[in-house]
Amino acid sequence: MQAPPVKDGPRINDEIRVPRVLLIDQNGEKQGEMPTASAMEAAEEAGLDLVEIVPNANPPVCKILDYGKFKFQEQKKKNEARKRQKVVELKEIKLRPNIDIHDYEVKAKAMHRFFEEGDKVKVTLRFRGREMAHPELGMKLLLKVKADFEEVAKVEYEPRMEGRQMIMILAPR
Repeated sequence: MQAPPVKDGPRINDEIRVPRVLLIDQNGEKQGEMPTASAMEAAEEAGLDLVEIVPNANPPVCKILDYGKFKFQEQKKKNEARKRQKVVELKEIKLRPNIDIHDYEVKAKAMHRFFEEGDKVKVTLRFRGREMAHPELGMKLLLKVKADFEEVAKVEYEPRMEGRQMIMILAPR
């Protein structure tokens, strides 16, 4: 024996199986507490549906409205909420230990743009060949990046060596 299918969304019309409900009519006016049967009749007279708005109230609150229209409005609200969500991405900026001033400024401008868009930035400092002999130069550069972005970003992952590269992650404030 399997369980009956669970319907998502509010209960409507005959699905409302409580003896009494608090009714709100199609104009949004409170009609007060009444037996469910008379609330159903009122909805039928108006040519609309009786929809359970607040199921866990005592008694449950029901409203007379067009269920199709109600569902459509709910769907529109969900879509709007989804549109407004921003997915935080992790952008990567690659640097070298002996980067030129102008090149650094170009990278910094890109990082500012990423923070304005609400994205996190992973700063990767790659060491090649003999540069590995001076990791302190790389640390100095990453600390400069940290200081330059102090007011717009916070350090989420402190600078640390991983193989031949040094990594730091910054998140917008």
